[in-house]
Amino acid sequence: MARRQQWQAALTDIRRLHGWVLQAEHILSGEWAVCPEEVTNVTVGAQFDAWCARLGKLLREEACSPRVRAGLGHFLHVTQNMRPHLIQCYDMVALPRTNNDMENLIRAIKTRYRKMSGRKNWNRYLLRYGRRVAYYETAVQQPPGQAPLEPDVYRVSQAQWRRARVEQQASQGEQLKQYHFRHKRTQFLQRLEARWDQAS
Repeated sequence: MARRQQWQAALTDIRRLHGWVLQAEHILSGEWAVCPEEVTNVTVGAQFDAWCARLGKLLREEACSPRVRAGLGHFLHVTQNMRPHLIQCYDMVALPRTNNDMENLIRAIKTRYRKMSGRKNWNRYLLRYGRRVAYYETAVQQPPGQAPLEPDVYRVSQAQWRRARVEQQASQGEQLKQYHFRHKRTQFLQRLEARWDQAS
């Protein structure tokens, strides 16, 4: 009986925390607005700040369980730190409110690689070709009625292309270092030590 009461208390706490997550989603999605023109950075920010202030007051004044206190305290701490950059997208009309399109693109890239190679893990593919796989997939998925990408590509100067290539190679090199450090740590550290010995 005591164990059952513990589980019920834990479930009640989790449901309460989940309810707050759903409220945050409701505010950030702009579903509360009567018309879409009301959803701006200022209005969403005001709604979200007022809601966070209510949660902060609840955390200070109400006797919450340790689980709720820890979860809500962490949420408010992270939100306060991220707040200057959190609500920035609502004044940009063309920006989608969800990342579903991006997730679908990533799934399409993975599916194409799986069909080409027969492998399930696409890390090597991504490490070898970097961001270019996303550009290729976007070009392949382009609807027939749209203008081809070639005219846009021809407008890129050689200097711009070289700068972009250097940036992309640097980013790809950083990803490769992280991969080697995680998966081939001994060899990675031995190579670093050898380079240090040569430098000194």
